[in-house]
Amino acid sequence: SDPQLAGLTDCIKQEAQGTTGWYRMGHLMLKVGHFDQAEELYNELLENASHDSDRAFIYHHLGWLKDKQGEYQQAVTFYEKSLKIREISLPPT
Repeated sequence: SDPQLAGLTDCIKQEAQGTTGWYRMGHLMLKVGHFDQAEELYNELLENASHDSDRAFIYHHLGWLKDKQGEYQQAVTFYEKSLKIREISLPPT
C-alpha cells in the first residue's frame, strides 16, 4: 500500500463531506470547479429528495454554487429556500 495514496484518499474523504456518496460527489465537484456537473447532480438529487433536511442541504449547496459563479441573486434565492425549509423542519427551541 502506497502511503501517499492513502494520505490522498484520506484528504479527499475529509474534503468531500456529505451524507451519501452522491452528496460527497457533488461537494467534490464544487471544490474542483466543475460547477455545471455539480448543478446537474444537485438538481437530480433535489428531484429525488424524500426528506426536508436533504432538500435544505441541496438548496444550500446550489446557493454556494451560484455564489461562486457570480450569480448572486440566484444564490440568495437558493439560500432562502434552504433557510425556509430549515426553519419549518427544525424543532422549536
